[in-house]
Amino acid sequence: MQVAERMGVTNVALSQHINGNPSVQTLERIAQAIGCDVSELFDPLPPTIRCPKCNTEIVLNPEERKI
Repeated sequence: MQVAERMGVTNVALSQHINGNPSVQTLERIAQAIGCDVSELFDPLPPTIRCPKCNTEIVLNPEERKI
């Protein structure tokens, strides 16, 4: 069964929710539809980028940023 079907919405509506700025209620409905906690919808790992010259992965850690 698809997530949109479990939520009782169309695929287009689900896509609009995901690609827009979903409300907490919408995130709760998505989490319930896929059987997880809302917190699991968010990546807990720090973001990374790759150097365009050497392709080395660089972990971004805003807590280490010095102003």
